Amino acid sequence: MYIAGFVIPVPAEKRDAYRRWAQNGAKLFKEYGCLEIVESWEDNVPDGKQTDFRRAVNAKDGEKIVFTWQVWPDKASLDAAEAKMHEDARFEVSGEIPFDAKRLIYGCFAPIHTMGRV
Repeated sequence: MYIAGFVIPVPAEKRDAYRRWAQNGAKLFKEYGCLEIVESWEDNVPDGKQTDFRRAVNAKDGEKIVFTWQVWPDKASLDAAEAKMHEDARFEVSGEIPFDAKRLIYGCFAPIHTMGRV
């Protein structure tokens, strides 16, 4: 198992647009071998004393935090998929995406412990 994670600031009024954008992308990621995607809309994101999700992405007034992750079989699967996705015209951005992509946080992780679904 290999995890790609994201923290994304999304304007509150673009929630439905974001959901549609994420659902469309999920179909393509599944085609490329992604096992699971969870898209989570801010419900309880407290301000921290030193840092927090909001500050991490420089969220503006009126933006909500999306916390999302993708589960891939392994790092090699994600690496191979990313190489192919860069050449797939369906991943080209056409029109406006519903968030400022320059402020999203992205990282990949190798699990060291899991509980529950595997």
